[in-house]
Amino acid sequence: MKTILRRLLVPIASLRLTVVCLATALVLVLAGTLAQVNINPVEAQQQYFQSWFIWWSAGGGGFKMPVFPGGHFVGAVLLFNLIAAHIHRFSWSWSKAGIQLTHLGLIVMLAGGLATDLFSVSSHMYLRQGETKNYSDDDIRTELAVTEQTSGATNRVIAIPGEVLSACGTTSHEALPFKIVVKGFYPNADLQMVGQENGPSVPAASNGAGAQIGIKALPTFSEMNKRNKTSAVVELLSNKGEKSLGTWLVSVEIDQGQDFEVDGRHWSMALRFARYYKDYSLSLISFTHETYPGTEIAKGFSSIITLADVKHNENRQVKIYMNHPLRYLGDTYYQSGYQSDNSTILQVVRNPSYQAPYISCVIVSLGLLMQFTYHLVGFARRANAAKAL
Repeated sequence: MKTILRRLLVPIASLRLTVVCLATALVLVLAGTLAQVNINPVEAQQQYFQSWFIWWSAGGGGFKMPVFPGGHFVGAVLLFNLIAAHIHRFSWSWSKAGIQLTHLGLIVMLAGGLATDLFSVSSHMYLRQGETKNYSDDDIRTELAVTEQTSGATNRVIAIPGEVLSACGTTSHEALPFKIVVKGFYPNADLQMVGQENGPSVPAASNGAGAQIGIKALPTFSEMNKRNKTSAVVELLSNKGEKSLGTWLVSVEIDQGQDFEVDGRHWSMALRFARYYKDYSLSLISFTHETYPGTEIAKGFSSIITLADVKHNENRQVKIYMNHPLRYLGDTYYQSGYQSDNSTILQVVRNPSYQAPYISCVIVSLGLLMQFTYHLVGFARRANAAKAL
């Protein structure tokens, strides 16, 4: 059994495989960097570095085929290559304990990096002074939130992912007395009032805000500090006979939900960036934007917030500024920037493997220390033995 296992490990532990993976990674980094000239840096990162394969598709066709390994694939192969080499090549002895610990630290680092790409979630929380929120917003993914307006303390919300809307099909839910038909989906669009100079002459929809607003498709932004104005035109069909209830324009640019009534029940509908709800809330007390004297160059940003968590009996003030984030219940809040109305922007990162680099550095340092100490002690003993002769 051990012989069979070793035979299986030989090709995986090959040094040639290591060299091929490193060369592939160099090509991948070059290709991903050059691709950012034409596409959004976030999209380039997802296509080249946060994917298993890079896909090629024929123009206008749905057929796709993998043409090059992506970052996840290269990282996973390197991880298995290092583990196999660790098992196959190194003898388990005190003389090799330092090297074994060093390689174990590298394994932890590679595994942590792969886990970060696969499971970490990044979003932003936008807070005005005095405002309180218990959720953060995704900067890319959107959702159509359909809310039933009731007299109770809470309202039920059905969130339809933007990926479903982009397919331009028909969506239904058991809690909804109507179906939603997507007539048009716009990853980025310009909304203008009908009748404005050089503006649209035809409204985008028959009901709600879209009855006075026209829509024009725009190319998606490639700048990381800009968000696309995702919009869609949807038609509602009653479940009773599939009678059309009209069309609505929904957009992340329309802040307020649009109200309508179906079978005596009141509803509200809004397209928004996908939300990640928390078990606690943050309130902005004050935001400070410092600049260098006589210039508009930013010197630093800081936010003083109140963290309130009834479940864990937590209520305290925290200052978030450069290199001093807030970490709470697996979420890390970084001071990211500010908006024109002097409200703060906090980047929220949930990374279950954020401690992997620290653990890896400790293990590698301990391994190197053990290896150097072992050889130093051996050298000292040989030197003393030579002097005794």
